[in-house]
Amino acid sequence: MGIHETSQDSVEKGLKYRELPLFYRDRLEFNRAQSSEFSKKALKNKGFLIMDFSNLKLSVLNLAPVRQGYDNAQAVQAMTELAQAVEQMGYDRYWIAEHHNIPGLVSSATSILIAHVLQNTQKIRVGSGGIMLPNHSPLVVAEQFGTLATIYPNRVDLGLGRAPGTDRMTAAALRRTHQETALSFPDDVQALQRYLGDDSMQGYVKAYPGMGTNVPIYILGSSTESAYLAAALGLPYAFAAHFAPRMLESAAQIYRQNFRPSAVLDKPYFILACNLISAETDEEAQWLSTSHYHLVLSIVRNSRLPLMPPRELPTDLSESERQVVESMTAYTLRGSKATITAQLESWQNILRADELMAVSYIYDQEKQKAAYQTLKDICS
Repeated sequence: MGIHETSQDSVEKGLKYRELPLFYRDRLEFNRAQSSEFSKKALKNKGFLIMDFSNLKLSVLNLAPVRQGYDNAQAVQAMTELAQAVEQMGYDRYWIAEHHNIPGLVSSATSILIAHVLQNTQKIRVGSGGIMLPNHSPLVVAEQFGTLATIYPNRVDLGLGRAPGTDRMTAAALRRTHQETALSFPDDVQALQRYLGDDSMQGYVKAYPGMGTNVPIYILGSSTESAYLAAALGLPYAFAAHFAPRMLESAAQIYRQNFRPSAVLDKPYFILACNLISAETDEEAQWLSTSHYHLVLSIVRNSRLPLMPPRELPTDLSESERQVVESMTAYTLRGSKATITAQLESWQNILRADELMAVSYIYDQEKQKAAYQTLKDICS
């Protein structure tokens, strides 16, 4: 189907190409152009794309959103069912993000959700994407994740962020001040390394359990500061391009150029977190992506809506809102299998990520699982 054609489903939903905002039309044209160029180089055997992403590890990030019409228990169940599905597909890890005082997300008690997913899966690694360290004592985090690693050995990851994951008033209610803990973040990370490390690293205060578990630590970020820290400590680095991609390329370059080998990592390991909206056709993917669009817009407008079913795009969008939404969703693998393959090739030519961590805001759970299967097929 050509870019100016409209699928029957799209007609029925009123999402005709000419009715899309310019931003969406530009992205469609860009993706299709990439796909066409890619096809010239790699299309063989009656249209099958031949591309080797087999060394690219795949993982999932989940914020545990509440869908419209769902309650909190159903949101947790959906999160668990997705973990089981991607485990069967062969994904490497499944991370859950910490957020507070957001009615559309149920991921505030992150370590408890991690334990629940571990209990309901068999082998996939499960971890935090991340624990927002300004909200917590490093000792308590070490005890919690040490306990998880004791119950589920060799399956637990600890991703750490320096932001509180909420507003100032909520951060104050969490009983840690953002200013102090943001400045102490490097020291807190190293304290966690000691608590989770071997006996030779310990001081008087120890984490029981925790000591000796050596839970893998990852630095999360959306700025160059986190890149410098991950490089200096010789730790893996995950960049949050799924909502704040502005400094992505600079951060990736800084991380690699300044990386110092450590006891846990001898060379840089870079994880790219992005959005994923995949479907049979580009047009269907655009329709499914309206759920994500409205979710991001609700964040911009501070209305904090649940994840909505696909619906027509807003007509009251200001130019500043459009620019913010466009920026926050820029790193989205959106489209058919061919389009997504082309996008991924374009990204990898620049970023050379070791791992792709995808978050998918597709309302329909089965279509969300299908999107992850498509990505896995591309990278197999």
